[in-house]
Amino acid sequence: MKFSIAAVVFGASSALASPLVERDLVERQAGAGACFVIGKTTLPKEVSDAAASIAPRVKCNAAVKTIDGVPDVIEGDVAFSKINFAESKQTPLAFALENFKTATPLASTDLKKFQAEADVYTATEAGIRSVGGNFAPIKIPKFFLAMQISRIQTAQGNPPKAPGQDIDHLRDKVLKNSPRESKALLDQVTQLATIRA
Repeated sequence: MKFSIAAVVFGASSALASPLVERDLVERQAGAGACFVIGKTTLPKEVSDAAASIAPRVKCNAAVKTIDGVPDVIEGDVAFSKINFAESKQTPLAFALENFKTATPLASTDLKKFQAEADVYTATEAGIRSVGGNFAPIKIPKFFLAMQISRIQTAQGNPPKAPGQDIDHLRDKVLKNSPRESKALLDQVTQLATIRA
């Protein structure tokens, strides 16, 4: 009798837990209805959360395909297709250093534009991950943009409070994800991270 009660309890708890786990995965995969999450590969929670956060601010142009068939992600005047590192003959880091420069003085840089650029990169990365594509290359310009945003915010007197958005942490993320980039380019990133005003 004890065995059959335990089996019934286990079966009932499994039946209840299964839909909850499945629903969580479906919600994570859907990216809260994000137009750029086009595949069926389950997204890591951090990526899914970022996709859900960005989704209300962006739109997708399904007529224009970018990396791995992800639709062109647009936020305001910024379209991923116009700043797509993969269309360049440069390495991802060389592209980022050339195309995502800050103003002088640093505090006068258009923060909103950099945030839109970071959003379309983050969204496109989520789309690439959703189709099981190679997302390693896009992480380089994405983290570089995040570092630039942190530098701008710091120069404007509003440094990020989250430890993961600290300039030094983001510099290290750029460097860690750029194992094939030249030392000269890596040194430029290290130098930029020291300029905070």
